[in-house]
Amino acid sequence: MSHRDLKNILFVLSLLFILINTEQLYAKREHFVYFPNTAYELNVYKIYGKKPGKTLMLIGGIQGNEPGGFLSADLYADMSLEKGNLIVVPRANFYSIILNKRGPHGDMNRKFASNNNSETMEDRIVSILKELIGESDGLLNLHDGAGYFYPKYINKWRNPMRFGQSIIADCEEYRIPGTDKVLKLGQMARQVIKRVNKHIENELYKFHFLNTRTGDEDSPHKEQRRSATYYALTKHHIPAFGIETSKFLPSIDLKVRYHNLVINEFKRLFGIIPETPGLELVPPSLKYLVVSINNQIPIVIEPGQSLVLNPGDSINVSHIEANYERGLSLDILGYGDLNDYRKRFRIFRDTTILVRKDNHVFSEIPVRVKAGPKGYSSAGIINHKVKYFIVEIRGKKLLVPNGETLDIVRGERLKIVNVLPEIKGIKGLTVNFKGFVGDWKNNTGEDRGFIINTATDIMERYALDKEKSLYEIVASNDKRIFGRVYVRLIPPEFKYLILRINGNRYELLRPFDTIKLCLADSITIEDINSNFSNQDGIHVRINGLKIHRGEHIRVDQLIDLKNGKKQKMEIRRGPLVLGKVFLQINAHQ
Repeated sequence: MSHRDLKNILFVLSLLFILINTEQLYAKREHFVYFPNTAYELNVYKIYGKKPGKTLMLIGGIQGNEPGGFLSADLYADMSLEKGNLIVVPRANFYSIILNKRGPHGDMNRKFASNNNSETMEDRIVSILKELIGESDGLLNLHDGAGYFYPKYINKWRNPMRFGQSIIADCEEYRIPGTDKVLKLGQMARQVIKRVNKHIENELYKFHFLNTRTGDEDSPHKEQRRSATYYALTKHHIPAFGIETSKFLPSIDLKVRYHNLVINEFKRLFGIIPETPGLELVPPSLKYLVVSINNQIPIVIEPGQSLVLNPGDSINVSHIEANYERGLSLDILGYGDLNDYRKRFRIFRDTTILVRKDNHVFSEIPVRVKAGPKGYSSAGIINHKVKYFIVEIRGKKLLVPNGETLDIVRGERLKIVNVLPEIKGIKGLTVNFKGFVGDWKNNTGEDRGFIINTATDIMERYALDKEKSLYEIVASNDKRIFGRVYVRLIPPEFKYLILRINGNRYELLRPFDTIKLCLADSITIEDINSNFSNQDGIHVRINGLKIHRGEHIRVDQLIDLKNGKKQKMEIRRGPLVLGKVFLQINAHQ
């Protein structure tokens, strides 16, 4: 091999080395934590693709009672990118998410207008968000809004002043001051909407573009001048959009799915190419807590166990092992504040450790304080003999952890199947629904196997609350209780009714809404949604006529004008009336 050939080979190898390392330089992930282990903990994820490109910022949870946004943003924090970059802030206002409130100390999305030097936590977070916006080429602020936006007025839940199922911009076009460059926001939004709506069959759920005309003198949305999107547009001159799914959508999964569809299309628009999406949404579950007592070697506590302490013992929960890493917080009731994770407290009275994912409590660990003789230590773990109660609701079996509360709608049928683990060697173990008698001739207190009608079979004097809604199921023998769960009965109600008018127009009606119809109109019951776990058997009744989902009927077949022009339409399940809406009839058309 000649000296010249060797130089050429070395040159090619050096080029390959530069190319490989350049790709590795760009492909990385950074995770920043602000205000750690507090109720305001702010996690920021910066994801860089293998190839350089534009940066899109996602903000979720700036208003804490809009889970579709923060659960969707959370799914992008672990994404790998082939090209382009993401800045992901899944939970901008963790404090409000834990409380499930829009903004306990004011709406954080109305704090971007001024350079507020206040030292409130909300202002400090907004300052961080402003810096991140300054690093971005585009912004998506993810929300859930009431009702459904539609350019024309249909009814009070579907009209130009609603926000649900919309992509929002502050103007149709924005000319960057001092330049000829124009951001065509409306065009960008419509391009995304066209692609997204191909995946949505229900006409009511399709997205529409909402131009709030925020800067105009006659804008009906002047409050948006204090929002994150208006700040991004007017201060950093980048395209910024609010993404709103509807709070009326029937499931949280659907809200997240629609947010994902929109985000993915905006990523495509910005030239951001994913490598591994990995989007999945599963219920949170606790595996164990790691707890140190009096600074000793940590112990592991699992769901269904209790922590027993001496008065004045200190505890520090140093780790939560669950099927999620983000959005977790821990509250030792009566101590500290909303988030007591990784903090040390001396315990003097019985309490409970609540474990949350966002605002949802998904596990509880009882803490019991027992004083022993001088020099005696009783600190440790008590295993409950019963970890789960197996119950059946409408043919579906559920595992209810010991100490948890099961919410069911009053009128649903419940069967106690068994307990886990089954306790062998214990004489006289009974599983008793307090307030229910399965066999009046031989009332042993054993209620496993009986079908309980929660509307008619329960004696209210056994309720644990004044509202007569909370009851308990207890596993015990003569003197010892091995476990209990609680059953909370929720009043039955229908949430909404969707009518299709004349085959091409959809109307969403909520309790006590009124719809105007003509005798020549035809209606189809498109959907009925209630708070029952199963929607079977729910129907509409008017003037003695029973109408089911999918049934098509003319208004003149329904209406008896002798009863007046405004007639009541009842939503029922069997004989139970869940709610009503009204038909206003114009008899002359």
